[in-house]
Amino acid sequence: MSGNSSIRGYIKLPSPAYILSAASAGGVHETSGPLGGRFDVTDNTGSDRFGKSTWEDSESEMQRLTLTSSMKKINVSDADISAVFAGDLQNQCVGSNYGLLDFDIPYFGLYGACSTAAEALILASVLVTGISSEYAGTAAAVASSHNSAAERQFRSPVEYGGQRTPTAQWMVTGAGAFILGCAGMPGLPAIKEVLVGRSVDMGINDLCNMGAAMAPAAVDTLKRYFDITNTRPDGYDLILTGDLGYEGSRIFRDFMATEGYETDSKHSDCGLMIYDSKATDKHAGGSGCGCSASVLAADIIPRIISGELNNILFMATGALMSPASVWQGKNIPGICHLLHIERG
Repeated sequence: MSGNSSIRGYIKLPSPAYILSAASAGGVHETSGPLGGRFDVTDNTGSDRFGKSTWEDSESEMQRLTLTSSMKKINVSDADISAVFAGDLQNQCVGSNYGLLDFDIPYFGLYGACSTAAEALILASVLVTGISSEYAGTAAAVASSHNSAAERQFRSPVEYGGQRTPTAQWMVTGAGAFILGCAGMPGLPAIKEVLVGRSVDMGINDLCNMGAAMAPAAVDTLKRYFDITNTRPDGYDLILTGDLGYEGSRIFRDFMATEGYETDSKHSDCGLMIYDSKATDKHAGGSGCGCSASVLAADIIPRIISGELNNILFMATGALMSPASVWQGKNIPGICHLLHIERG
């Protein structure tokens, strides 16, 4: 049986998956933005190298530092974590592979482009609340990106200094790490249900307009979620996408309006929250695996714990491309994974 296509991918967790702790990292541009004082890990040298000699190793170091920080916050060791789900934008996820190499934790490497943080959180939440929850205990989710590592892989050498189009987004140098468990204290963020995204190809092949490639996937996922749960935007404190930027956010809101859903008053985008567009020229906003991961860890989770936010939808979007597909001129499919998070 193929099942109902509108319901497949929707998982109402048997019990909440609590986000027990979270830690974030930010580079020079990120720490000078609106969320700058909230990152746990920063590079005080102003070089974005985090003490390493290459950009790729710098990203790995961000992963190591954020996971270590999130574990220290709740005093857990490697032996307490059943698995870590991690991803980045480097080929074969080597940023995660090397960054988490010294942890004695079973490891899953993921590639979901900018949606990787949500993908990792979904898999970790299913693990800790599933039929093997007694074994699972806790699980970790980590995602990162580094501007100088990703830009030269996907576009051109950083030193080239090519002109960027108005729709281009700035790759975030940042990371987020999360520890999830099936038991948590009142007031902690609790993942109640998730919806796995579907790849959506609307014919976009412009590498400098990823927002347009990802926005239709965000519309597809959110509309399916509303249909499944019989809810509407006004039932949530915040509908957070990550990261559509200016161009993608505009398309997302317009498309949702044509479907009968007014999201303007509830919607925010991680790519627009992380930079001050008036103070710095970041064109269409931020992007990258580290964008939604760092914004969620540094800003959204503390606001849930404080009670400022009680009921949110976190929707991380990704442009599913590779260097080879870009060089061959292929379309860029989009994906969007959704988590419903409430204050426990």
